[in-house]
Amino acid sequence: MRNDGFNLLELIVVMAITVVTAAALTPDALRLSSALRVRTAAAEVAGALRFARALAIRSGSHAAVKFRVAEGGAVSFLVYRDGDGDGVLNTDIAAGVDPPEGLARKIRYLGQGVRFGFPPGPAPRDPANPRRFLDRLEDPIRFNRSDLASFNPLGGSTPGSVYLTDSRNHLTVVRLYGITGKVKSLNYDRLMEEWH
Repeated sequence: MRNDGFNLLELIVVMAITVVTAAALTPDALRLSSALRVRTAAAEVAGALRFARALAIRSGSHAAVKFRVAEGGAVSFLVYRDGDGDGVLNTDIAAGVDPPEGLARKIRYLGQGVRFGFPPGPAPRDPANPRRFLDRLEDPIRFNRSDLASFNPLGGSTPGSVYLTDSRNHLTVVRLYGITGKVKSLNYDRLMEEWH
C-alpha cells in the first residue's frame, strides 16, 4: 500500500525537532546578527570618510565629514567644503562660510540597535596604545578634540576614531590615519582586551 503523505505523529515529531533546533540556535543567531549590524554600520562610516577624502582630492580643497544624530537615533552625514581657505571649521559651518557638498546622506545601519558609543562595562583599551584604557567614554567621535574628520587636497587627514556599539557586547572602531588618510575598522574582543 502506498503512503503519499505524513501522518499526524510524524508531523508532530518534525515540528518538535524544528522548534528545539530553532530555540538552540536563536541566541547565537541574534549575537551574530548584532555583530554584523555593528560591522555593517562601521563599513558605512568608513565609506563616508573615503567619500570626503575623494572629494578633497578631486576638488583640490579641504573637505570634512560631520555626522548628525537625529532625535530617534537615525544618523546621517554631510560633507563640507572649505569656503575661505582655512580648512573646514565648525564655526565656519555654523556661519555658512564652509558650504555642504550636496545633501545629507543617511547611514542605514546606525539607529537600528547600533549607535555611536561604547558598550556598558569597563573601558576598552586604546587602539592607538594598547597599554592604556580609553577615557572620555561620552565622546565616541574623536578627531583630535573635534567631531569633524577633515581631509586636505593631498588626501591626508585629521587622525581620529569613531566608535560604534550595539550597546551590549560589540564594539567596533573606524580609525582614520593622518598623513595617509587611510581608513581601517577594528573589532574589540572584550575577553582578550584586544583589537583585531
